[in-house]
Amino acid sequence: MTQAFPLQWPEGWPRTPSGRREDGRIRFKRPGSRGWQEPWTFAAARDALLEELARLGVTYPVISSNYPIGRGGVAVEAKRTPQDTGIAIYFMRKGKPFAMACDRFHDAEGNMRSLALAIDAMRQLERHGGGIMMERAFAGFAALPAPGSKRAWREVFGFGHSEPITVASLNERYRSKAKAAHPDAPGGTAEEMAELNAARDEALKEISK
Repeated sequence: MTQAFPLQWPEGWPRTPSGRREDGRIRFKRPGSRGWQEPWTFAAARDALLEELARLGVTYPVISSNYPIGRGGVAVEAKRTPQDTGIAIYFMRKGKPFAMACDRFHDAEGNMRSLALAIDAMRQLERHGGGIMMERAFAGFAALPAPGSKRAWREVFGFGHSEPITVASLNERYRSKAKAAHPDAPGGTAEEMAELNAARDEALKEISK
């Protein structure tokens, strides 16, 4: 399952060599309280990224990083900057899992801002009538499971290896597990719900065959 802490870098995504990273606090600025341009704060960059994901219409977004998780379930600025400030985001869109990541900048603020701007740029394709182009662009961000981390759908739902499954029995098991896995339920997480949704999609494909 996707984890918010510590950083879970997407499988297959290259890392930026440390010597080629830039200072995001210089690259990205925003209007300050007095109208002056000032660097993005950690919280502002994080919230702006979450807002872009919401505009995209995704479900169960997860920001994965080496920053601690606060009471609200999101990353918060650490007292000591971690050595790896890369940021990865995982989310579900139209029933499919996606992942994006950035470690181009020395600071997490710059990496989060870069991701937010990338999402906004792709949304502009849709706003200007390029919906098909946007879908093709997102196809390149399809999430790949980390080696050994993906469970079979029968394991996720607790079905036996040879147990006969129908759509009705699958949906009944899904509803039961979703009540506990949903992020709004006590103990539920976005990662568990995303895994459950992905497992249901796989199960339905296999059953339909």
